[in-house]
Amino acid sequence: MAELDANLDHIIPSSVLAPFWAKLVVGFVSLVCFARSYDGDFVFDDSEAIINNKDLRAETPLGDLWHHDFWGSRLSSNTSHKSYRPLTILTFRMNYYLSGGFYPMSFHVVNILLHGGISVLMVDVFSVLFGGLQYSSRGRRLNLAPRSSLLAALLFAAHPVHTECVAGVVGRADLLGALFFLLSFLGYCKAFRETGNKEGTHSTFWVLLSVLLGAVAMLCKEQGITVLGLNAVFDILVIGKLNVLEVVQKVLHKDKSLENLGALRNGGLLFRMTLLASGGAGVLYMRWKIMGTGPPAFTEVDNPASFADSMLVRAINYNYYYSLNAWLLLCPWWLCFDWSMGCIPLIKSAGDWRVIALAALWFCLIGLICQALCSEDSHKRRILTLGLGFLIIPFLPASNLFFRVGFVVAERALYLPSAGYCALLTFGLGALSKHAKKKKLIAAVVLGILFINVLRCMIRSGEWRNEEQLFRSALSVCPLNAKVHYNVGKNLADKGNQTAAIRYYREAVRLNPKYVHAMNNLGNILKERNELQEAEELLSLAVQIQPDFAAAWMNLGIVQNSLKRFEAAEQSYRTAIKHRRKYPDCYYNLGRLYADLNRHVDALNAWRNATVLKPEHSLAWNNMIILLDNTGNLAQAEAVGREALELIPNDHSLMFSLANVLGKSQKYKG
Repeated sequence: MAELDANLDHIIPSSVLAPFWAKLVVGFVSLVCFARSYDGDFVFDDSEAIINNKDLRAETPLGDLWHHDFWGSRLSSNTSHKSYRPLTILTFRMNYYLSGGFYPMSFHVVNILLHGGISVLMVDVFSVLFGGLQYSSRGRRLNLAPRSSLLAALLFAAHPVHTECVAGVVGRADLLGALFFLLSFLGYCKAFRETGNKEGTHSTFWVLLSVLLGAVAMLCKEQGITVLGLNAVFDILVIGKLNVLEVVQKVLHKDKSLENLGALRNGGLLFRMTLLASGGAGVLYMRWKIMGTGPPAFTEVDNPASFADSMLVRAINYNYYYSLNAWLLLCPWWLCFDWSMGCIPLIKSAGDWRVIALAALWFCLIGLICQALCSEDSHKRRILTLGLGFLIIPFLPASNLFFRVGFVVAERALYLPSAGYCALLTFGLGALSKHAKKKKLIAAVVLGILFINVLRCMIRSGEWRNEEQLFRSALSVCPLNAKVHYNVGKNLADKGNQTAAIRYYREAVRLNPKYVHAMNNLGNILKERNELQEAEELLSLAVQIQPDFAAAWMNLGIVQNSLKRFEAAEQSYRTAIKHRRKYPDCYYNLGRLYADLNRHVDALNAWRNATVLKPEHSLAWNNMIILLDNTGNLAQAEAVGREALELIPNDHSLMFSLANVLGKSQKYKG
């Protein structure tokens, strides 16, 4: 759109408008924004998705990746999150292999480079949005809006809401999904390259490749499949030049010329829509078959609005969540790693002042949609339609409209929608500049926004470098979030500061009286401090709230054992094992209970079960050796000791226990 680009000539200098230099500037800005995170730790969800995920290790067959969820659990399991992203896990596995282990730097560097590549691709995407789809005689796509596309790409590259995706390693799913999403869109644009945009003509190869790339995007992150919807909107409204206002008017007036509308009688368009629809349906069907018939199970604390009894309350809160997402795009200053567990209290009545945010959101959206569909200016229609398409369509899987999601607000879900926001913002800045007399002031405002966003990205990237900074940064944003206090407490406990950890765990339980994980961890600390009565009360309450909480049952058993309530302890251990059959630590503690009761055979059997489930369980091996030694079974103790050292050859405690046995057997040379 030449007019829009001309309105931005005082903001974007002509010296950087060459495609190479424009992309170089965007790539450089994107790297500057998030470079601080390159040497960060694995934080928050990284532990479960990477460190504790067996799918990254060489001993796990590659074929298992196609049957496991993002966290390494079997998709058929009732506890599976059902997040199916095998291609993302494959890149984690490659990182692990090439770096020789769990070294976070290599994982972070890949994320930063991916964001840089996506930001560069955005220059091409925005050139289609602002300049249209025009090709030279040689079949090369022309960028007719270099200033607009560069400004929008810079706004995208430096948007602080992207920090979670870039600085958090698990955000790679969103980055890879976005990469193939954009490639699919650009591939669909190429379907019209050699046809000169002649009516009804296209390259079927590029349409099919676009569908394939959409499927690849979905195998990286579920929302990737929505690119097929965006391609359809692009084809109908931009390529087909369908004027919705004209169609509505003719329908209302029963105009017989309606059947002669080009877009409606375009055989090529119908064929492409059939390819997109059938491809999307086929991919979704395969995804559903792999996932299984049952949806993932989420709890009320994950998404409280979805559990509200009233449909009106659910609708109001969902729309309030949308307005919060819009606010994060507009003013990304208050960012938090987790928005669940009371961070955003439910709106329960129309008298809640927050309803104003809903009204403001829909006032803006309806105005933009009307302009996008009804404007007589075809350039304006294209920009607003595609801007809204990028804003809304990739967000639909996170909207709760089709299925319940496991979060209230997720900054990672805004990675792709932010592209639509940046396009709309650039269009608005161009329109403002057109009517403003002080154009230098507009230029200063735009440069100020970019500078502040870059600075905010750098600060936020620093907060994502380690868990202590990340968790503490959330205290001021979401002070009512029990999970924030829980994570701060857990981080303090890991560092040995039990007194401070207890304070945060207690606050987490106060904010969410059913927070069983906080109760379990608090009970553990109290157990170590010999405050056994309160520890038992907390752990008993935890298993009462969640009867299948195996870890809490085991910890309750340990406390009951310390209180000399041996029968209750045995029952707690057995209950834990019933709910988690492969639980070596529980078998170990059960063995200790039997040893205290002089039930030596039962103790040995329990410890043997622990070592079968976890061959490197040093404590279980050591206890077997010591018990056999103390009961005079030196030959058996020696055999167990040698078996253990074959599995754990450098364990000094095992060497010491075996040496004692060999000394008693007068085998001084081993």
